Formats: sequence, C-alpha cells, structure tokens
Amino acid sequence: MDDETAATLGAWRRHLHAHPELSTEERETAAFVAACLAELKIPFVTGVGGHGVVATLSRPGSDRSVALRADMDALPIPEETNLAYASTRPGVMHACGHDGHTASLLGAARLLLHDTTWRGTIRLIFQPAEEGAGGARAMLADGLLERFPFERIFAFHNWPGLEAGTVMLHSGPVMAAGQRFGVTLYGKAGHAAMPHLARDPMVAAAHLLLGLQSIISREVSPLDAAVLTVGMIEGGNAPNQIPETATLRGTFRGYRDEVLALVGASLRRVADGVAAAFGMTADITMQGIAIATINAKTEADRAAAAASAAGLTVRRDLPPSMTSEDFAWFLQRTPGAFAWIGNGPSEGGRDLHSPHYDFNDAILPTAATYLASAAQAALAE
Repeated sequence: MDDETAATLGAWRRHLHAHPELSTEERETAAFVAACLAELKIPFVTGVGGHGVVATLSRPGSDRSVALRADMDALPIPEETNLAYASTRPGVMHACGHDGHTASLLGAARLLLHDTTWRGTIRLIFQPAEEGAGGARAMLADGLLERFPFERIFAFHNWPGLEAGTVMLHSGPVMAAGQRFGVTLYGKAGHAAMPHLARDPMVAAAHLLLGLQSIISREVSPLDAAVLTVGMIEGGNAPNQIPETATLRGTFRGYRDEVLALVGASLRRVADGVAAAFGMTADITMQGIAIATINAKTEADRAAAAASAAGLTVRRDLPPSMTSEDFAWFLQRTPGAFAWIGNGPSEGGRDLHSPHYDFNDAILPTAATYLASAAQAALAE
C-alpha cells in the first residue's frame, strides 16, 4: 500500500475515533462511510438493518461472490487516552477498535477498486450495532442475503497483545456464545441508621455477586470453558439511605449450548435463593443472545493462504477466546472466516474495552490488504 493511501486510512480512522456513536445510533458514522464510498464512486445502499451500509464492487467475467464485513459502533465507556483525536462525545468511545475495522474495510475497497486482476462481485458490509444490540440479525432480517447475495464472508478483529500486523486464523471455534443478564433485588428502603427497619438490597447484592461466581467453579465441569462476569452494580441515591432496589448486570459465556443452559438456570436459582434468604424478591432478565463464532476450515485455510501470499505474517496456533462476536450470525448462514489481526502490545491498559485503548493505525494497511486478499482468493477459487 502506498503512503498516500495509508495516510488517508489513518485520517479516516481518527475522524471516526473522534466521533463515536453507540449501537443503533450510528447515523453520522454511516453518513461518513457513505461519503467515502461516494468519493470512491462505489455504489452503495444505506439503511440496511438500521444504519447498515452495503456497497458493491462488480466486474464481469465471473458469477462468484464474496462479502467483507466491518462493524461501526462504539461503547458507553468514558475515554481516558488524552489523544489529540480522542472522543468528542462524553461517555462514548471506540474502545474496541470498530473505527479501525471500518477504516480498514474502506481501505480494502480502495485497493480492490484499483486492482484489475479479479472478477466477480464483492459486497462491502458496514454493520451497525455489533456490541450486543443484534446488528447482524437485523441486517439478515432486512434481507441482506436476498438483496445482496454472496457465497462466502470474511472479517477480522484487532487483537491487543498479538504482534502488530500478525494475522491469526482458527480452523473452527474463534469466539464463544453468550448471554447478558440483569438481576434486580427488591428490598425495603429505610434510614441508613436504622437498618433493622429496612431490607437492604445492597447487602444481598454483595452476597449475590459472590454466589454467582460459584456457578462456574462448582457447577460447570472443569473440562468445559465458561465464564460469568458482573460488570455493573446499580443502587442507591444517597449515602445515608438504604435503597429499595439494587441491580446487577453482566454476561456469561461458553461454547456448548448445554453449558449455557446450565449457567442460565443456575443463575436464576442462585438469584432467587439469595433474595429469599434476605426476605426479598428478585427480577431476572436474560437478553442479547450471542452464538459461537466458528470458522469454516476451508475458508480459514484459504484466507490464511491468501494472507501469506500477500506477504503477511500468519499464525494458526492461538486458542479461541471467551469473547463473543456478532459476526457469528453471518457465519451461521454463510461459510466464512473471522481473523484476528495483532494490534501490538496491550501494556498500559490498552486492552479491548479499556478507557485507555486505541486502535493501532500502523496495522491499517495490513488489515486492508488482508480483507482484499481474502476476497480475491475466494473469487479465484
């Protein structure tokens, strides 16, 4: 990739980083993507499954088709990077690198546009609402496969801790299935100095937080992978009051449906039991179902070979992760592969979903090249 293109991708990425939007709210992001595609003179359709954008590159001479996908949404995390291009929206940040994914797909579009060696049809899918809001399912429900048919699909996620620019491809499982949950404990409000006249949901929440951890350690087989994390505790409005309610929100993940069913049932039992022990009731909700991301071996092998042929460093040896990825819904309907591309060192809290995270602009040429190469390899089969 030439220096001018690399600089353009960096400028695009930093613009997106400075203007993050939450899931289902990606209006400006979609408009920016559309403007870039219009500048490249690539035809596109907006409003697919919400704020999704689908562009199409096509050349006569083949009836083969392939899709490349990038996600666009940000997270409700206050940024603490102090970068010159830090988020301009308080409490919202690109803490997972979707700004880099979007810029990389635009870069792949630019590379493919100027490469005359391929034939067929390439769909460029800019997906909204990846972060637990069902963006992939919304696009599928809006007729993605019928309106913009393709035979295979490829995508990537940046991976902090993996050497910058290294492409990692799994043959099989890549990321876990999972579900989000919420538990609200209903107690009795009262004065902080008279706890005997109240039912304190904060104390019950503390017991529940610890009790939930025993599900993984004492109910799930040590031979099965599973994790349960409480990421939010909400309760109280004043330091001298016992509140009426306390809410815990979190997620649990695993690879087998039986394990997820076990964890979900146990979570309900433990929450109801803790609430009863403290003379309270519990309201339990489950939402945001994620399925496991599983690569098709043929597509993973093809993408790895294409990346190697393009001069990229490829690995095949890392274990899968307990993170989840909305791209799994596309893989459920169409063969494809999901890669990790190293973002470089993660020291200083620069991990995914950290307020100190930042996408590494140095890997933009690698990511764009990987996507373009995977598409070309699929078309040339």
